Amino acid sequence: MIVLENLTKIYRRVGKETVVADKISAVFPTGESVALLGRNGAGKSSLLRMIAGTMLPTSGKVMSDGSVSWPVGFAGSFHSELTGAQNVRFVARIYGVGSNELVDYVDDFAELGVNYHKPFGTYSSGMRSRLAMGTSMGIDFDTYLVDEVSSVGDAAFRAKSKAVFLDRMQNASSVVVSHSMAFIRETCSMGAVLEHGQLKVFEDLDEAIAYHETLMGVALSAPIKPKPAVTA
Repeated sequence: MIVLENLTKIYRRVGKETVVADKISAVFPTGESVALLGRNGAGKSSLLRMIAGTMLPTSGKVMSDGSVSWPVGFAGSFHSELTGAQNVRFVARIYGVGSNELVDYVDDFAELGVNYHKPFGTYSSGMRSRLAMGTSMGIDFDTYLVDEVSSVGDAAFRAKSKAVFLDRMQNASSVVVSHSMAFIRETCSMGAVLEHGQLKVFEDLDEAIAYHETLMGVALSAPIKPKPAVTA
């Protein structure tokens, strides 16, 4: 279970404030896969990173009763001067998993070949995503945070990533950001919509999608009144 309590994030740049989370309080229940929906720039990736603990909120807090992944596919924490394999070994030590096992798993999964043993700073964006995806999938988390997992790599690699992710979801929860409604419908059981710093949580995934599409101007009907958010 993940609990957001008065979570606030304000970006301040050149005297301008942008609020992407405005005193959000919500609960993502254990065993559920939550689709995090919202327009581009709404703050979905920022919210994921605050949940992961890789970004500090302006105020408020995030609580969890289990292990939470970093955003799956996010490569921003790897060290540019270390090789891909060395970065994976470092991550294994941080999370207390077998380093040799994780290094071997990622080697097979990411399909980087000799590049696996070259400095991460020399990687293309696609190679970085492959390394990050493999590392994420190689560790068993209670909750996976997913930011566009379906956009990583070529078609074959995306299919493999999706299959492994769905397998992980048999015994884990997730919070999923994706522009693919087909992927969301296949992987998620409920939804939450982020708009103007406010998060509306829906137990019914279809209602969440309909509300999101209304906000985006896709639906012609009046906005659907959401169910009350599940709060701590």
